[in-house]
Amino acid sequence: MEKKYHLLLVDGMALLFRSFYATAMSGYFMLNSKGIPTNGIHGFVKHLLTAIHTLKPSHVVCCWDMGSTTFRTEWFPDYKANRGEPPLELIPQFDLVKEVVAAFDIPNIGVLGAEADDCIGTIAAQLKNEAHISILTGDQDMLQLLEENVNIYILDRGIGNYKRYTLERFYEENGIFPKQLIDVKALMGDASDNYPGVRGIGEKTAFKLVQQYGSVEGILENIESLTKAQRNKITQQIDMLHLSKKLAAIYCSLPIQLHMEDAQLNIDDEKVQAAFQELELRGLDTLLDKVLTYI
Repeated sequence: MEKKYHLLLVDGMALLFRSFYATAMSGYFMLNSKGIPTNGIHGFVKHLLTAIHTLKPSHVVCCWDMGSTTFRTEWFPDYKANRGEPPLELIPQFDLVKEVVAAFDIPNIGVLGAEADDCIGTIAAQLKNEAHISILTGDQDMLQLLEENVNIYILDRGIGNYKRYTLERFYEENGIFPKQLIDVKALMGDASDNYPGVRGIGEKTAFKLVQQYGSVEGILENIESLTKAQRNKITQQIDMLHLSKKLAAIYCSLPIQLHMEDAQLNIDDEKVQAAFQELELRGLDTLLDKVLTYI
């Protein structure tokens, strides 16, 4: 049955970081008359408006990381420890971009100690029976959230270009179901998030083992069927294997109370224009007009 609503869940951090670094590499920060850099915010709004115009959701929510430490850091202190401090020019844009999102009357959702991924996973789990759900992100880890009624759009080069993933496409490309991606990451680790998995087991072997045995638990039940080298690596690093599986899984049970009506897309042109003027964001009117026409 076709769902009545279409909910777009936006990974705010992915859009903001991508927008910031798109111009920061050349030293272009778009300082306004108050000396505030706005390059990340400007690009973020372009991404957001383009996604709304392209995907035509009826409801939109924007999710954010809240602080640098999470429950995963408590489990594994080195989690994401390889990431440096954000550039000084980006820091003021974290709060200001949320003010712009609020001017669109789009809810900003974040939970202290959790990541944007967990917020998105929680909301998708809560509302997937009420709406068709699209997730906009740059993070491949989010593919574990794919379901019959949940599609994922991975940001590609430029603005408005996405790799669209459905449950069917993911299975065709990988030979596993989306939730099994957690088991693959448990084995191979994640250099970006800085957890090792089982050292010596790479991506190709991880996929092969999960395709064959279904899960980490299935692999352990059939440990004697593995090669001697694989068996040794896994048994010697079994604690890290289990920990890596916990770190890889998006947590979908955060204490978030969001109702569909809270996310209804209803943009007040004057309110948005006031936010643009406050930050001196220019060149966005055409995109905004396209969205207002669609709404």
